[in-house]
Amino acid sequence: MANTKSAMKRIRQNERRRLRNRALRSQIRGAVKAARAAEGPSRPAVVLEAIRALDKAVSKGVVHRNTAARKKSALARRLVATP
Repeated sequence: MANTKSAMKRIRQNERRRLRNRALRSQIRGAVKAARAAEGPSRPAVVLEAIRALDKAVSKGVVHRNTAARKKSALARRLVATP
């Protein structure tokens, strides 16, 4: 257990950040899964929503920018490849 005030504060901060990061990662997974499963005329909008979620996660430092770029690229390729 932490002995100093600053260490105890750091534990509290880390826990808050862990929970926020976990929620954002879950949101990203859901958005990407929905984008991959989407069909019909609403598909581009769903893909854009997933890309927006990925960009937001990058800006908050939840995922690495290269990881987000890879996922966005894969979604875009699928969108163009399948009519």
